[in-house]
Amino acid sequence: MDTIKLYQAQMRVPEDVEQALRIADEAAAEAASLGADMAALPEMFCCPYETKNFPVYAEPQGGRIFTRCAEIARTHGIWLSAGTMPELDGERVYNTAYVFDRQGSMAAKHRKMHLFDIDVKGGQTFRESETLTPGDSVTVFDTEFGPLGLCVCYDFRFPELGRLMALKGARLVLVPAAFNLTTGPAHWELMFRSQAMYNQVFCAGTSPARDMTASYHAWGHSIVTDPWGGVVGQLDEAEGHQLTELDLSQVEPVREQLPLLRHRRTDVYMLEEI
Repeated sequence: MDTIKLYQAQMRVPEDVEQALRIADEAAAEAASLGADMAALPEMFCCPYETKNFPVYAEPQGGRIFTRCAEIARTHGIWLSAGTMPELDGERVYNTAYVFDRQGSMAAKHRKMHLFDIDVKGGQTFRESETLTPGDSVTVFDTEFGPLGLCVCYDFRFPELGRLMALKGARLVLVPAAFNLTTGPAHWELMFRSQAMYNQVFCAGTSPARDMTASYHAWGHSIVTDPWGGVVGQLDEAEGHQLTELDLSQVEPVREQLPLLRHRRTDVYMLEEI
């Protein structure tokens, strides 16, 4: 199957986990009613985006949030890209993205590899490494739509990761993300268009809605870009959803017409996963 209908839920992130899970369930129910194949949630959909919150909200794989997300996918018969959640593993906390299939089985897991430690003059300062540990895997997983890539927010700024996912066969890359009011206007659309163009893949970035009463102000603007580098669809900053039908078979003609991957000079340079 080459066509996937993707529903992106640009939801607000409440402080109460149960409320967040209800919002996620309602989004998946609406997605299924609209004929979507997959619902996508934003980064830290169940935890207000502050470093101090990550250890407080963290649960082991198989915990309440994980289990409820699996149930949501199974109940509505839909794939669920469950944004990210704080994952507790021993004494370490990870920013972890899970994908569940239509039966509620875990299809993919990605721990955010690149931690968001920035200090922009006159803008945002943030240090995920205060409480998070980085992952170390490039994530591409099999689906009925073919291989899909999965990474988290700041990960996608690194062109090597996008290229590795493309080389592993991904035609669509899912990116739960939470850019802010400094990085969003500057780089959000630019990043998704450039990664789509350089790697000739579809890219889908799903953000939380902007909440000016929260301490972290998300950019919003959940987006889908195509293998030519164009914007297929994009929301504004408010709560809402976007339903996009993507024909993943468009990837191969673009790669034939403009054979970037085939023209790489691997006799001179090479990118490989360690």
